[in-house]
Amino acid sequence: QVQPVESGGGSVQAGGSLRLSCATPGYGLSRCMGWFRQAPGKEREGVATINDVGIPNYADSVKGRFAISRDNAKNILNLQMNSLKPEDTAMYYCATNFEGVYCDSGAVQPQLFRDRGHGTQVTVSS
Repeated sequence: QVQPVESGGGSVQAGGSLRLSCATPGYGLSRCMGWFRQAPGKEREGVATINDVGIPNYADSVKGRFAISRDNAKNILNLQMNSLKPEDTAMYYCATNFEGVYCDSGAVQPQLFRDRGHGTQVTVSS
């Protein structure tokens, strides 16, 4: 089982930005990588995925505000989050080892990822 390690969370005011990063110590990035989030009392929500050639896919709720990227040479996955809103407040998880067919489906079906990290908290205040 791969254990990704997330970093970069924090607290910001609405309209601010944060950049999350994810590493997979001892492993390379998998073919399909993703981010999902979960707020207290809510279901897991897909945020974004990126395939091995760098094609991203986003949940409607973050399109135009978030950008996922990967550095295969450094084995780092990033999530740039701009124009943050209070409803973006959640624990954000890096996900790897996609078990679906099409990577882009992971943006709406985060349960298709087999492994995830412990998460990093993002809190956006109004």
